[in-house]
Amino acid sequence: MSFPFSCPFCQRDTTITKSNYFDIIQYIDKDSKDGILALRTVLTTCPNPKCKEYTIMTFLLKAQRDAFGKYSIVNEENYLEKWHLRPLSLAKKFPNYIPKQIIQDYNEACAIINLSPKASATLSRRCLQGMIRDFWKISKGRLIDEIIELESKIDPISWKAIDAVRKVGNIGAHMEKDINQIIDVEPKEAELLVQLIEILLRGWYISKHEQEMRLNSIIQIADQKESEKKNGK
Repeated sequence: MSFPFSCPFCQRDTTITKSNYFDIIQYIDKDSKDGILALRTVLTTCPNPKCKEYTIMTFLLKAQRDAFGKYSIVNEENYLEKWHLRPLSLAKKFPNYIPKQIIQDYNEACAIINLSPKASATLSRRCLQGMIRDFWKISKGRLIDEIIELESKIDPISWKAIDAVRKVGNIGAHMEKDINQIIDVEPKEAELLVQLIEILLRGWYISKHEQEMRLNSIIQIADQKESEKKNGK
């Protein structure tokens, strides 16, 4: 068994194997409204020797029992609840040259993914609007108008994903005309929106910063050589 893993503590991308992974399942057959339940707890240790931190997550899932009395999980992907026990939030650390308000909205969106997915989606929407206004200098009053102007500046698939954040975030930001119409946002959906925010933070802010650093290094080399030439070295 092995799978890719990004450590929330050291931010390293790595591969988890059986030696770094612990998984235990407890079945609960007590006539609940959801039938037989399973509590699955997973502990993952970062293999980075300078880190060795560990994450703990617990899932609540539906389970079943066969004719021989053996229990099993119905669908591992379709969990009822998910708790991040350590760390409490999977928010990644980003450089301090990214505006503070954007990072705050991102951190809060991460913190309440499971507690309130709809509110998390709303914060991702707000985070996205802050990024468009700060990075692209597009400010139209309404997010939809800002996204329309952004379309010509980025690749089509990124634009579609960004518009998806707006649409899902609108569910939490605006009440439906029919107040009896309830549209829920699932935790997994809110988590995908947060992941898009992370992609954009890296692709916009961090990539630009690293590119500027490399270009400035080249300029400094040229300036240094020019100075040496003038001084006859």
